[in-house]
Amino acid sequence: MESFFRTHRYLVSHLQSTFRRYLMDEIDWNDRMIGIKGARGVGKTTFLLQIAKEHFNTTDNSCLYINTNNFYVQNIGISSFAGEFYHNGGKILLIDQVFKQPDWSHQLRECYDKYPGLKIIFTGSSVMRLKEENPELNGIVKSYNLRGFSFREFLNLKTGLNFRPYSLKEIMNGHNAIATEILRKITPRDFFTDYLHHGFYPFFLEQKNYSENLLKTMNMMIEVDILLIKQIELKYLAKIKQLFYLLTMSGNSAPNISHLAQELGMSRATVMHYIKYLMESRLVNMIYAKDDEFPKKPARVLLHNSNLMYSFYPKRFDDHDVQETFFCNSLWKDHKINKIGNSGAFLIDREYEYKIVEHSTKLKSKSKTIFAVNRCDIGEGNQIPLWLFGFLY
Repeated sequence: MESFFRTHRYLVSHLQSTFRRYLMDEIDWNDRMIGIKGARGVGKTTFLLQIAKEHFNTTDNSCLYINTNNFYVQNIGISSFAGEFYHNGGKILLIDQVFKQPDWSHQLRECYDKYPGLKIIFTGSSVMRLKEENPELNGIVKSYNLRGFSFREFLNLKTGLNFRPYSLKEIMNGHNAIATEILRKITPRDFFTDYLHHGFYPFFLEQKNYSENLLKTMNMMIEVDILLIKQIELKYLAKIKQLFYLLTMSGNSAPNISHLAQELGMSRATVMHYIKYLMESRLVNMIYAKDDEFPKKPARVLLHNSNLMYSFYPKRFDDHDVQETFFCNSLWKDHKINKIGNSGAFLIDREYEYKIVEHSTKLKSKSKTIFAVNRCDIGEGNQIPLWLFGFLY
């Protein structure tokens, strides 16, 4: 056990990122079992280590970080390891990549029942369905999602400022005053292009080639988060990657599922399920018409975030596609997004009609449409700066 504590102390003491994620304040730390889900690359490991650093001294052996990649953990299992830790005074066990243990959900349940004084916080892939696919965890695990950096978080990190998030209602009702206050300190649009290109994933902070790192992460999302967790045979890996590429190349029109099925040599149902897996792994977002939902085909398929758009060759996305991707990804956390006909507008929460435009329009303010304006610092009426939607979390 001492070797695990040495590793824990080393990782926590050498933790370079000091940026505090928004999720840290949303978690109810009184729960005994907490699951942190998120896409690959958004900083789940760092988040666990920050929990240890913020709440415990490095010499306090009541808290321990482990990764299930460790062969000893894989051999004896999570439950047995947790028992050793617990009976030696352990209170908080931080488990990274819990899905690497084949029967992880059963073992977590066993820990919950056997060790009443032990709190477990674990990370897992966004593809995992903690309660739907693991009924033994119902009622005992509280699940949270860690996302990539919002534009607000990116700004705070780059400037050292501490802007707070705003709800959609706050932005809709008071965007002029909010933007005015922010502009007293910085000009957000000076940072916006950088964020769209490389601000979503925390590894932009590393002294490495961001595009290569992102490409590696995208491949791992498919190879591990989809194939391993969904138990798909390896022979279909190339097909899923090809599907992802074809969806990306298809532009902003509705995907032709029959054509994709024919080209890939699959059934329509299989293609739709693979698109759903790409969505769950946070590579794409499926946007439906108002009254449609899976397994119907989506009205549009967008890449999950704008950073991904710069990894495809020879595809060059136009600015409007990038802006729409940013807008949808920013709202995805807490809001429902639908496509409205062929108008290019989005229906948010089945109530508000939004359209992304480059410049302020000359339409009268009584228009029901709300415009997210790219080239805008301070909006007026129903015209809101596009960058301000990056302050939703």
